[in-house]
Amino acid sequence: MDTVRLGIVGMGNMGTGHFKSIRNHVKNMTVTAVCDIAEARREWCEKNLPAEVKIFSDADEMMASGLIDAILIAVPHYDHPKLAIAAFKAGLHVYNEKPAAVHTKQVLEMNEAYEKYGKEKGLVFSMGFQQRTRGDWNKIRDLVQSGQLGHIKKFIWIVTDWYRPQGYHDSCSWRSTWKGEGGGTLINQNPHNLDLVQWMFGMPDQVMSMCDYGKYYNIEVEDDVTAFYKYDSGTVGIYTTSTGEQPGTNRLEISADMGKVVCEGGKITFYRNVESEREFNKNFTGIFGHLENWKCEIPVPKPHATGDHAVLLQNFTNAILKGEALIAPGVDGINEMTLSNAIHYSDWLGNKWVSTKDFDHEDFYNRLMEKIANSKVEKNVVQRTTGTEGAY
Repeated sequence: MDTVRLGIVGMGNMGTGHFKSIRNHVKNMTVTAVCDIAEARREWCEKNLPAEVKIFSDADEMMASGLIDAILIAVPHYDHPKLAIAAFKAGLHVYNEKPAAVHTKQVLEMNEAYEKYGKEKGLVFSMGFQQRTRGDWNKIRDLVQSGQLGHIKKFIWIVTDWYRPQGYHDSCSWRSTWKGEGGGTLINQNPHNLDLVQWMFGMPDQVMSMCDYGKYYNIEVEDDVTAFYKYDSGTVGIYTTSTGEQPGTNRLEISADMGKVVCEGGKITFYRNVESEREFNKNFTGIFGHLENWKCEIPVPKPHATGDHAVLLQNFTNAILKGEALIAPGVDGINEMTLSNAIHYSDWLGNKWVSTKDFDHEDFYNRLMEKIANSKVEKNVVQRTTGTEGAY
């Protein structure tokens, strides 16, 4: 095989965006089939896609067609795992859009299916965590994991630049509901940041949170969240996010033995101590003292000209054709999903600390089902001039 033939399931904003990205920027991959259950979207595909792209209304039929080697899943979140599992059984490589699913039970089932059906067939399974390709986050990860910062004492991440107006929430019947989307900003906008937390700092051992539901919008799910992370190593993390602040902030500050790191606006500043604070504290005999530190601007690579999505899709393609290591392995989705669920779960339990190592997958699932059963939401969907029911 010298070209990966891809089928896209879900031709909403994400699916059509991926189609354009692949067509313009991804080498050795071609979209040979697409699928959408919405007739309006299939009609759009017939008018706008090349004639050689086969259009399906049934994902199973597309998977069995022999026209594709891999599948890209870009549908509402609850359906991600079942489509991935069907693809593994059909012998297809899988690129799954974020989030991995809605709850950890689904992700565990998906990962088990990959172990059973995918690995033995040599299938590639990637998750759409394209922010792992960004230069600033890679630099932060290198600083943390190389030990250059010493022990990480605390990190504070303010992520309030995910602003969405009411019209966004009203644009789809499934959006911003427990039944359709499975949550709010945690399940939609923040999977990238939650993934980056565990990718850069490792998985917190415990999580405690406070969530507000419908604080800024007429929705039933969370739109404002503050979470606290505790690590057995002593590291503490504070994470706060919202879709209701304008202008928002995306600022990560790390306090460590060797100084302070601030990442904001694609720039990284390292206030580097001349020695470890712990060593200074051990040896200093005075009452008041301050460590000398140097303000260092850490060079960050320029953003990818093709866009982050294209970089990750190229990596997926190269992994299939050349065995290249994946930037975002699909099985990693369980970590982001556990963090997301743990934040919800802690709030539902009355702001209690929740273990991520012994997370109660079953009780979380049951509580989520209760929220769906008790939902009184009636969506008044506002027709849009752009986007579709399948868009994120």
